[in-house]
Parts: sequence; structure tokens; C-alpha cells
Amino acid sequence: MRVEELMTQMPATCTRDSSCAEAARIMWDCDCGSVPVVDDRGRAIGIVTDRDICMAALFHGSPLSSISIAEVMSGDLCTCRAQDDVREAERLMTQRQVRRLPVTDDTGALVGILSLGDVAQGVGRDGKASRPEGVDLVTTIAAISEPRTDHHAGV
Repeated sequence: MRVEELMTQMPATCTRDSSCAEAARIMWDCDCGSVPVVDDRGRAIGIVTDRDICMAALFHGSPLSSISIAEVMSGDLCTCRAQDDVREAERLMTQRQVRRLPVTDDTGALVGILSLGDVAQGVGRDGKASRPEGVDLVTTIAAISEPRTDHHAGV
């Protein structure tokens, strides 16, 4: 199965200059837990999660409207391609302990996002839960759920 079969196509995005309040509004309106950050050419340059925004609120003690995405986004971006096999995307999620992968084209432009939920729904929908694909999913979830050793001292 290919990533393009499961990904959300053209997700809502924000820019480095967007505020955390804008990103939180996108998450609320789109019922999602992350927003890809793009540059003026639509290339993926980062991602911001609901957790990033919560931690920014805690540590900055400022209104979300005054905190820019540039201050809280993860720029250490791990992406995949629409044509990639889902198992390869799961391997990346496992290695990087991430629940979502922006999907880019050959120029780095954002074309979608693949979430762990998308993979789970694909496995469940196709009746693969007891086959190797289901085992791979459980392994991925377990690896992503491991506590990280590089806790941040602040945002």
C-alpha cells in the first residue's frame, strides 16, 4: 500500500510568521493535532503540534496570539513521499518517534500528511489487523510511545 492511498491530501498549513493562536484555530477547525509549516513556495519547513502549543503557553506565559510558530515549531522535519510504501513511512515514524509525517513532492512542496491514525484506519479497513501489516502497526505504536530521553528544559 502506498502513502497516497491513506494520507490527507493538501492539509491546512501555517507559516513561520503565523501565531500559535492561528495554528490552534486550524487544529480546532480541522480536527487535527498538528499543522505543517510551509514557506512562501509551499515547501514543508516544519511542523507544530498541539503539544508544542500547550508547552509554549505554559513556558511563555503570553497569549497564544503573541507567540509565533517560528518559536515553537519543530524544524527537524522528517517527511515521506506519496509514492512511498506505507511500511517505509511506518519505519520513519518508529525511528523518529513521530505520529505524523508531512508528505512532499520532489521539490519539497507539501502535498499531504500521513498520520498514525491514517495507517491504523487503513489496516483496519483492509482487514489486515492480524496479518503482518497489523503487527507492523503495533510495533510502530509501541516504538512511538516509548518515553524519550531528550526531554526539553523549556520551549
